[in-house]
Amino acid sequence: MQVPDVIKGHILIANDVEEAAEKLENELQGFRVVKFIEENFKIEHAKLVTAEAYISEAQTKYIIIAAFEFTDVAQNSLLKLLEEPPANIEFIIISPTKSNLLPTVRSRLPILKNQLHHSVMELDITLARLDYKEVFAFLKQHARVSKTEAKALVEALFYRATVIDRLILSPLQLDNFDKAYRLLDLNSRPQSVLAMLLMSFAQERP
Repeated sequence: MQVPDVIKGHILIANDVEEAAEKLENELQGFRVVKFIEENFKIEHAKLVTAEAYISEAQTKYIIIAAFEFTDVAQNSLLKLLEEPPANIEFIIISPTKSNLLPTVRSRLPILKNQLHHSVMELDITLARLDYKEVFAFLKQHARVSKTEAKALVEALFYRATVIDRLILSPLQLDNFDKAYRLLDLNSRPQSVLAMLLMSFAQERP
């Protein structure tokens, strides 16, 4: 069997992290692949990754870290390892959103998007002509979303505003989008965060 070219370590953004990890493992046939797939990647998982990374290998070994959420403590514990990986070790981190990962982690690996599995959610809402009634309807529709789902909605709202509606965002609106990810990471209520974003676009209809 022909051994594939060495794929360098990277961050992969994919909505379905488990499916993306399985597909990646198939693509890496001929190499040793160790997967860590978690709902929430915590410090105990980071310790297992570190231990696996220091098991010496004669050829390239891929360590795939796939999770829907990542704790800051776990990410910080991996920074040195990501910056100076042991010989023949390549790391691939899979996350549904870029905002799940600390800037320090994102700076250590190139970010790729899985075009097959990662697409921005389409929203049936026009931010250029948004009234309060539509805001309340949107919030009611998404009343029970999780933190991860709320982050996907924030990303979709930004895409809708800048790409589809082609709006030039005000400093307040830009700041609100940046603030939304941080608030969700701090476990603020998703509905409150979404309301903050939408209200900056809402206008009272005559």
